Amino acid sequence: MSVARVTEIKASSPKGFDAAMREGLDRAQKTLKNVKSAWIQDQEVLLDGKGKISEYRVLMKVTFILNE
Repeated sequence: MSVARVTEIKASSPKGFDAAMREGLDRAQKTLKNVKSAWIQDQEVLLDGKGKISEYRVLMKVTFILNE
């Protein structure tokens, strides 16, 4: 029997939501072992002084299996 834990991660990228998601997952896998899934809970953008998108952010929940 496995026991899983869910943690929230917020990640950002100037390239897009997909890049922000990948950045967050890459970073999570450096710290957490047995990462099994993730889902995007929220998305947001930051605007520069001219009203253009400067940063994409995602808030995701990452599930990983705890060691026995």
